[in-house]
Amino acid sequence: MTATTPPLTATIYHTPIAGTSRNTLALLCHAGIELTVIEYLKTPPSREQLIQLIDEAILKPREALREKGTPFAEIGLGAPGITDDVIIDAMLKHPILINRPFVVTPRGTRLCRPSEVVLDILPPVTRSFAKEDGEVVIDTDGQRT
Repeated sequence: MTATTPPLTATIYHTPIAGTSRNTLALLCHAGIELTVIEYLKTPPSREQLIQLIDEAILKPREALREKGTPFAEIGLGAPGITDDVIIDAMLKHPILINRPFVVTPRGTRLCRPSEVVLDILPPVTRSFAKEDGEVVIDTDGQRT
């Protein structure tokens, strides 16, 4: 009897409105990864899940905070002295403030900005791949560009 390796699984905290998130999802699909897709704007993570994602990605809450197209400035999150707890509370109240996409695999958790960061937590992907804008991420020789 031959032992088979179970397929690699991943969870992506995704939003289809974001190009980086779409490219990361496409790269995961291209790699044949068994996916759980969580549209985090519709189903935000709990406080515990959010803190775990940030911690496992070896980030500080401020590094996981999205500014562009969010209420970042209106809330005053750029002011000096804003604590991690205040940032986490704001992300939970306004999930659009969570930078995306986060990807979790058995090999680690990453905030995949740019999208090819996901390759750091996947087995080698050897088939060529280009982002939706045509930028080549993996060339025809299977090399990361």
